Amino acid sequence: MLDSAFNARLGDFGLARALESNKTSYVELEGVTGTMGYIAPECFHTGKATRESDIYGFGATILETVCGRRPKCDIAGFQFLVDWVWKLHREGHIIDAVDPRLGGNFNEADAEQLLRLGLMCSHPTPNKRPKTDVILQILSRSVPPPDVPPFKPAFVMPAAEPSTESDSSRLHSAGFVSSYTASTSGG
Repeated sequence: MLDSAFNARLGDFGLARALESNKTSYVELEGVTGTMGYIAPECFHTGKATRESDIYGFGATILETVCGRRPKCDIAGFQFLVDWVWKLHREGHIIDAVDPRLGGNFNEADAEQLLRLGLMCSHPTPNKRPKTDVILQILSRSVPPPDVPPFKPAFVMPAAEPSTESDSSRLHSAGFVSSYTASTSGG
């Protein structure tokens, strides 16, 4: 995260690795903790910190740095910076998101690459976010910037496998697994 003078501060992302290996839940830390705009959407549904949710927070930091605005802000009718940047991207004006205080004194190709990377790291679906090694390759220019869809994709809750046999039995007895299996197998 960045403070009011844009100095880097250790914050939200990294929480997944900081917790004990058997405790990856925000809920165990007395509710979802963090700053709005940095918290991945799935965290509100699962209560779990993951590497993917860390990437989401990193994406928010990229956008905050390039745009010179907080991830949760009121800009052009949008409550979150990521939504505003996605709109500019869709309209072909993503470069307009760059902090105006730079007075146009920046490399447009680099700024566009960072904005696109920030959008992909902030993808609503966790498994669509780039992995850390890919992010490093993009930043080092070893691979091209990511393709970003013109419209912000809808949040899709990742499917979860039952974690224990009792969970699986409970789902079967409630008819969830069998009705899902029948609907996907055409039966």
